[in-house]
Amino acid sequence: MKVVLLAGGKGTRIAEESQYRPKPMIEIGGKPILWHIMKEYSWYGFNEFIICAGFKQEYIKEWFGDYFTDNADVTYDYTGGSLKTVVHDAHIEPWKVTVVDTGLDTMTGGRIKRIQKYVGDETFMLTYGDGVCDVDIKKLLECHRENKKLATLTAVLREEEKGVLDIDENNSVKSFREKNASDGRPINAGYMVLEPAIFDRIEGDGTIFERDVLEALAAEGELMSYIHKGFWQCMDSIREMSMLNKMIDRGNAPWIKWEDR
Repeated sequence: MKVVLLAGGKGTRIAEESQYRPKPMIEIGGKPILWHIMKEYSWYGFNEFIICAGFKQEYIKEWFGDYFTDNADVTYDYTGGSLKTVVHDAHIEPWKVTVVDTGLDTMTGGRIKRIQKYVGDETFMLTYGDGVCDVDIKKLLECHRENKKLATLTAVLREEEKGVLDIDENNSVKSFREKNASDGRPINAGYMVLEPAIFDRIEGDGTIFERDVLEALAAEGELMSYIHKGFWQCMDSIREMSMLNKMIDRGNAPWIKWEDR
C-alpha cells in the first residue's frame, strides 16, 4: 500500500528554518522530520512513498538522490586516470520514493489530485509531513477496512487550533471543522486511510482537502475516526522543533519504534 506525504507548503509558522528548505526537511535528531515519518510507516511494513512536493521541491529530490551514497561506504578510484566509483555497504531502507512537484501555491486537495496517477485505483494512506506519532498503523488500517467508508483519519485530544471533530459513539465523524479556536474536542492528526474514490471529490488545484473534501465526507457519513490516545506532535514552531530534539537526545521519543528491533 502506498503512503502519500504532503510536503509542499511553505511552513510560514516556522519561517526561521523553512525559508531555507521545505518544512518537512527540517531536521530533528539529525534527520528530516519527513524521514522520521517514513520510518514510522516502514516499521509497519509500508515502504512505498509518494511525496507531494512544492516549495523548494528540488531540495527534497536532491536529498533523496544523495541518500544512497550518504549512507554507504564508497571508494573513489582515480588510479586509472578516470573516476571509478565502488559502493561497498549501503545501510538504507527498502524504500521506493516518488517525489512529485505538485506546484508552489497548490492547495492540499490539489496536491493530492496531482498524484492520482501514481496511486492508481487502490486504497492508500495519507499524512502531513510535519508531525510524528506512535499511532499503530496496522490497527488504523484495520479500523478503516472494518468501517468500509471512504476515509478514516486519526483523531487525538489536544488543545490546539487544528481540524476539530464531532465524533459519535460509533467513532463516525459527524462534522469536521478546520482550524477554529480550540475547545478540547478531538482534532485531526492526519495519518489517514483513503479510498481511491476520494480523487473524484477533488476539483483541482484550488481545492482545500480539509475544508472542501473532509467536511463534505463528514456530512455524508463517509468519514470515520481512529481514536489515538498515545503520542502525537506536530512541528509548527521553533519551540516544538526544540522539544522534539530534546526528546530524541534524552532517549524519550515515543515515535522512534524502529530502534527497538
